[in-house]
Amino acid sequence: MRRLIFSFFCFIVVSIQAQEKILLLNEGMWQADNGRLTYFEDSQVVSNQWFRDQNGYKLGDTPNDIIQINDNLIAIAINWSNIVQFITPEGKAVAATEDIPNNRKLCTDGEYVYVTSYGHECLTTDGYKYFDKGFVAKIDISNFQTVATCEVGYEPEGIALYNGRLFVANTGGYAFEEAHDYETTVSIINASTMELEKDIDTGQINLYGKLSQAGNFLLINSPGDYYEVPAACIVFDCEKALQGENDCFVRLDYASTYSCTTLDNQFLAIGSRFSYYTNEYEFNYVTIDPEEVMVSMGGSGITEEMPGSVMDDIKQMVMPYGIYVNPYTGYIYGTDAGSFEGAGFLYQWSPKGQLIGKHKVYINPGHFLALPPNGIFNSVEIIETSNFEPQTSILYDLQGRRVVSLNKGRFYVREGRKFISK
Repeated sequence: MRRLIFSFFCFIVVSIQAQEKILLLNEGMWQADNGRLTYFEDSQVVSNQWFRDQNGYKLGDTPNDIIQINDNLIAIAINWSNIVQFITPEGKAVAATEDIPNNRKLCTDGEYVYVTSYGHECLTTDGYKYFDKGFVAKIDISNFQTVATCEVGYEPEGIALYNGRLFVANTGGYAFEEAHDYETTVSIINASTMELEKDIDTGQINLYGKLSQAGNFLLINSPGDYYEVPAACIVFDCEKALQGENDCFVRLDYASTYSCTTLDNQFLAIGSRFSYYTNEYEFNYVTIDPEEVMVSMGGSGITEEMPGSVMDDIKQMVMPYGIYVNPYTGYIYGTDAGSFEGAGFLYQWSPKGQLIGKHKVYINPGHFLALPPNGIFNSVEIIETSNFEPQTSILYDLQGRRVVSLNKGRFYVREGRKFISK
């Protein structure tokens, strides 16, 4: 009898630990102030407006990244609202900083949050700092103030932390109309001192999007220039870069517009190539073994396949907009933005790639965070914050195309020399 009770108890524990808890950021429409946070648990959408449910007000305009800082705290970069919002894993708002305009992507060491920005000024504890190019800001989560900054390249995007260093992908994406070229560099910053140590020139322009990281390896997307320079991706070895080795990256002839890291430290990537000549997209779907890619210098380590039916299911989507592997359980997720104007869909697959379900979410669902199963979260002291006013800014969509908004609720994508209403 004792053995039966013990076995039953173990079954319950294992079942609870396998529980899926996914936060999904829906960007909404630019300047419509309708970004939303979806909470998905196990096999159902609990809420498509979870932040409002928990706090009684809207999340903000165009959220574009989300990370977990520690057991108690999550950070969300909300680009058009020019804030970084902090919440508990239960969804309760804790604080928000307005000091980092045009914020893009996030990473953390558990004590500080590091934020990339296209902006040219930032309020810090030492006063305003001004930049000719873009910058990285450092937020102290003990008081939610920006304590340091570092200038990098124009329009910096993805950011990752490895061995006390920040690796920042620079785009230079405004090059087509501003007095600078596209960027080709990865900037390396000492996270403690916030001093730029060096830039690594990859030779590939427009290093745009969120980085996927597997240990010392990064996967960096490049959408090219949408004309003559084709999309590609970079497998980057942070350890080799720190050691000063020249062969610290490999360029691959695949786009990695949406990518993620698997439990066995490989990359899954959906590549979206857009051409202004044809106004059409071409997609690639690959699994990348970064260690083998680096050893072979691109000769091997890339397969045009994904687990189970994942690739075939994604090919049936109207517009793939994200891919993610739960780092705790191995379950796979993807999103379809559809027309970009209506509700998108969240797909869930088993770790072996068997489609489990398709769920209606909100507009432009693109950014994921898995919460730990059985997570025990402590309360966080609520910090009063002042109201903020959205500021005019310039955005890229997830394809890396520059976007402006001229009328509330509508957005415009640059096609050739014109902005076309979407």
